[in-house]
Amino acid sequence: MTSSRRKAREFSLQMLYMLDITGEEDFRSCLEVYWDTFGQSKDSRPFANQLTLGVIKHLKEIDQAIGSCSHNWKLNRMSYVDRNILRLAVYELLYCPDIPPKVSINEAIEISKRYGDKDSGAFINGILDQIFQQQLKKQPAIDKRD
Repeated sequence: MTSSRRKAREFSLQMLYMLDITGEEDFRSCLEVYWDTFGQSKDSRPFANQLTLGVIKHLKEIDQAIGSCSHNWKLNRMSYVDRNILRLAVYELLYCPDIPPKVSINEAIEISKRYGDKDSGAFINGILDQIFQQQLKKQPAIDKRD
């Protein structure tokens, strides 16, 4: 059984893929078309929209984070699927403190197994792990005397 959050991530991936492949700039219209066309679960819609709109809002920072960790791959050379799975997971890592990083990384890997190619999981895991490690270094040290 797939959780409603996993389904929301998959819907968000599909919306981001649609926006990426079409180059459409009117993202709100694209989201309406997506929901009107596919009419997916109402339970998953709010989280899917939150993720999609968050990625769009922070796309420049997200792409910079991915670019800084994908040394041999420029974003435009990545598959649409891998690029958008990464964007989704990086959004969660950087902007969703309520979601444990390991959950975001594991969800991205699981989704890549369904939508990516045979090497997508390892590729995505490698980049997300680097971004996660960078985030750990940026966090202030916790005073352990308390």
